[in-house]
Amino acid sequence: MTRQPRSYLFVPGDRPERIAKARASGADAVIVDLEDAVAPAGKVAARDAVAAALDAAQPVVLRINGADTAWFADDARLAAHPGVAAVMLPKAASPDQVAALRAASDGRPVLALVESAAGMAGAAALAATAGVARLVFGSIDFQLDLDIADDDLALLAFRSQLVLASRLADLPAPVDGVTTALDDASRIEAEARRARSLGFGAKLCIHPKQVSIVNDAFSPSAAELAWAQRVVDAASAAGGAAVAVDGKMVDAPVLARARRLLAARRG
Repeated sequence: MTRQPRSYLFVPGDRPERIAKARASGADAVIVDLEDAVAPAGKVAARDAVAAALDAAQPVVLRINGADTAWFADDARLAAHPGVAAVMLPKAASPDQVAALRAASDGRPVLALVESAAGMAGAAALAATAGVARLVFGSIDFQLDLDIADDDLALLAFRSQLVLASRLADLPAPVDGVTTALDDASRIEAEARRARSLGFGAKLCIHPKQVSIVNDAFSPSAAELAWAQRVVDAASAAGGAAVAVDGKMVDAPVLARARRLLAARRG
């Protein structure tokens, strides 16, 4: 079974020497960022530096500049490099943007970054577009576009919309946005666990110290795994008969959840 990343760690495109440190952080995927992390005057130099640093033996995700920018075409061509496993499309809003990116990048899988009202309105169409591997919530830019607060309740409906669109398109669970706090471990954990409870499968990280917290939050806990094993063992022993575990009836959905948790176990 192919395991989807739980954590995606950003590295500024103008600091490619940090890629090795990002890989060593334990992040499941590294995103080299040519967009927000690089000032306009440094875009071309950053692209050249990233091109020199890419390694086919250790491919990364490349976040390019948006389809409406002067840098898009050259960034998209760089995404065809063997050292790029997938390409993140910012301000994703339409299947046409995805198609143009895939045509220029030799068909690389696309992580569609939904961070605008237009992107959210088109989330179902994006999720169903050929080549889209996962939806990603650009929560900070989304808040700005809609002028809404950084608040659980204000963003709840939009997060759920991405989860639903992903499921209907049979995509992996979407990726939640960043936590801007770097030194507040409890907040990072709380936001990651909230995302998981809503149906997200991963989270963007902006610092290596966030990675292990996020990985743990998106992995089954020891208690969950122990419960799942008890459920599977009890169902097997019952041979199809009704059975209860921890005082609760085990029906088909409960057994399916237990098996899913065990399958998600990582060594």
